[in-house]
Formats: sequence, C-alpha cells, structure tokens
Amino acid sequence: MPEITLVEAVNQALHYEMRHDDDVVVMGEDVALNGGVFRATVGLLEQFGEQRVLDTPLAESMIAGLAIGMGTQGLKPVAEFQFMGFIYPAINQIINHAARMRNRTRGRLTCPLVFRAPCGGGIRAPEHHSESTEALFAHIPGLRVVIPSSPTRAYGLLLAAIRDPDPVIFLEPKRIYRLIKHDVMDNGEALPLDTCFILREGTDITLVSWGASVHETMQAADQLATQGIHAEVIDVATVKPLDIDTISKSVAKTGRLVIVHEAARSGGIGAEIAAEIAERNLMDILAPIQRVTGFDTIMPYFQLEQHYIPSVDRILQAVHQTLESS
Repeated sequence: MPEITLVEAVNQALHYEMRHDDDVVVMGEDVALNGGVFRATVGLLEQFGEQRVLDTPLAESMIAGLAIGMGTQGLKPVAEFQFMGFIYPAINQIINHAARMRNRTRGRLTCPLVFRAPCGGGIRAPEHHSESTEALFAHIPGLRVVIPSSPTRAYGLLLAAIRDPDPVIFLEPKRIYRLIKHDVMDNGEALPLDTCFILREGTDITLVSWGASVHETMQAADQLATQGIHAEVIDVATVKPLDIDTISKSVAKTGRLVIVHEAARSGGIGAEIAAEIAERNLMDILAPIQRVTGFDTIMPYFQLEQHYIPSVDRILQAVHQTLESS
C-alpha cells in the first residue's frame, strides 16, 4: 500500500472512479493538458481521452452551467475551479440551478456533480487564491459541502461525493496538499458523507475542526497530552449537512468545547456549531465555548499569513482559558 499525499489521493480517486464509471467526466481550467495547477488531474487525459477530460476557457460561470447540464442528462461531471476565490462568478449557476434542481423538478431531475476547488491560505498566494468561504455554500439548501483533512479522507470522501446524486462542493486545503502522507489503498471504498470523524478520544475537552486546521488541532492535542490534558479531537469533514450529534455526544462527555477554523470568525461554521451545542448541551457545558478562527479581514499577503491562520499556540491558549473558567 503506497504512502501518498492529499493531492495524490484526489488524483487516485478520480482515476479509480473514471475507470469504473464511464459517466464520470472531469473538466476545468488546465485540468487536461497541464494536469491542473496543483497536478491533481495529471494523467487523466492520457488514460481517458479528450472526450472525458476537458480543458475549458477561463469562464467559471460557463464551467458551472455546463456541469449542471451534464449532470441533469446522466453524466457525473467533476468540475474544477483553480482556486476557491475564482468560484464566485459561478455562484449564480450553483445557487440558482444546481442546488435547486431536485426541488424545482419535484425529483424528476437530479444534479450529480462535484465542484472541486483548492481552498485556504498558507502557500504565499494572493488574496483570491487563499479563500476559506465554505460558510457561503453551507448556507444554501441543496448543497453538500465537504472538506477533507488528510489523504485518507480525501480519497474516500471524493469517491462518495462523485457517487452522490446531488451537487457537492468539495474543497481541498491546499497548504496540506503535500504536507502529510498516508497509506491509502486504492480499493474504491468510499467514506461516509455527513459524518464527523473522531480522530482522538478524550475526556477533558472537545476540539472540533476541519480541513487544514485539523493539522494544528492535532498538534495542540499532542502537546496537551504531555500536560495530562486529554482532548477529544473531531474532524467535521462534511460541514453541510453537519453531523452535530457526534459533537454533542462528545461535549456531553467532556463539558468543554473549542472550535478551530481558518475561515473568518463572523458567520462561520464555528458559530453554527456553537449555537447548536448551546441549544443541545446547555446543562453539560462547564465553560464558555471558544472559537479559534481567522480574522474578519481579507486573507493578508504572506508576511502576515501565518498570523491569520489559527496556530497551535492560539489553540492551546483557548484550551487553557476554557479549562481555567470551568
């Protein structure tokens, strides 16, 4: 079983599904001849040909509209936006058509498609290349929003997303594209969508995160363990629909919650989790819920990028503040 990176896991999942399902089509800017800006689609054109791997113009609204048409007519398009910051011209198509197709046609048409986009900062890119605006799409009924945090979850969740009968926004944290490697068996086994993954059992505090921030959250949990503090770490993975039951059960056990995400603080998924837990676990909570997030600013240029992204130190500070106030 080979050790592969997250971006290689995405590539492996695309290869597997295209081999086993002739309806899967990959499309986007530079995905064919160049293999994608991050090489996520390398080798697909050579194996599956130009009928199934399509380079498109730099026209995101057209990419989304074309994918929606394909999806309603029996294909399973996987459309790539080069960066999440480039997805905004396609929002009209995604919100007004992809997300509403099943409801609008009373189930006569479905829209099985995946919109892939690298997300987040950490690679010293300009602002539009460093977006973490998953909450925009999580607010839209009819859309599923998935953010893997490791090669294992990228492989299994992408397979599940392609097989889902409704549209999925699949956001890939690019700063961990090549940061870690996992043994990933190319067996076509999908992981469940709409399910949180408990990465570490604990009894003292619950740490909830997703995407690239899971990396710092796990590092914080490791440091806490050396201090005798046992943190339970949960990877949300699917931020919409949210598996709040798993988080609620954990908080019922630990009594404390810290939420970590790279996106801006206001209106983020962390606020939704905090509200849900406040409603469900009022009698369990021993201390105020803490959020460690990005700031309510545009992602800064690389000199301040690491200040913006939640760090291990900021997570540890929030944990200790929570423990001291309980």
